[in-house]
Amino acid sequence: MQEVWHTRFDLVQRSATLPAGRGCGALFSHPMETPQHILIVDDDREIRELLARFLERNRFRVTAVRDARDARRAWPHAHFHLVVLDLMLPGESGLEFARWMRGQSDVPIIMLTAMGEETDRIVGLELGADDYVAKPFNPRELLARIRAVLRRAGEPAPRRESAGAAALSFSGWTLEPARRRLLNPEGVEVPLTGGEYDLLLALVERANRVLTRDMLLDLLRGRQAGPFDRAIDVAISRLRRKLDDDGRRAQLIKTVRGGGYVLATSVERR
Repeated sequence: MQEVWHTRFDLVQRSATLPAGRGCGALFSHPMETPQHILIVDDDREIRELLARFLERNRFRVTAVRDARDARRAWPHAHFHLVVLDLMLPGESGLEFARWMRGQSDVPIIMLTAMGEETDRIVGLELGADDYVAKPFNPRELLARIRAVLRRAGEPAPRRESAGAAALSFSGWTLEPARRRLLNPEGVEVPLTGGEYDLLLALVERANRVLTRDMLLDLLRGRQAGPFDRAIDVAISRLRRKLDDDGRRAQLIKTVRGGGYVLATSVERR
């Protein structure tokens, strides 16, 4: 039978077919990589929870919220790889929230729209949404579109570190994305592992912004950190030593109690 979610009755019936879990936000680990993190914004609780479980079953990490206000609260505490956004939200509309998101990030957006909302779909695409799915929808189709959008979003990544990539200077140090190398204030290269480079780049590109351990885990996608918070702490400690940044009196990479880490300096691109 075709899997189409179109009535509240279907959703309740379908809940028996989905695997039991910890609810929205449950994490399915993979032995080789950190799951990509998806934000679902939909005011229908049953659609929200069942979609979250369906995506978790397909090895995504999910945060699910009911409206734009809750989405704004969740935004600073995680790095989302894609947002599934219902346009018909209470209070602030999905279109308004999409406009706000585009001012913050280029994170991919897939809109959920009613079948007759052609104007809203067009406006949403003009605002920068990457795709849309009309309700009622087949969850397998949505899954396929999510994967396709994530593939497209990942394609430019190798090109961004081309020979023309700007160097990033901070406190006398220089990070060269084009060559994936770090130069000290005397211009001498400081050897970094691949994971150390990725961690430093994540901090430098978000200078003066507190990054939680979860955000760093997401940004690194498991390449450096693995599944445990402690691995981030160890990696930060190694990076501080290479930056001559004493951990007890760290001036560059500062620890924020109960928060995470922040690169506390200005960064210039050149």
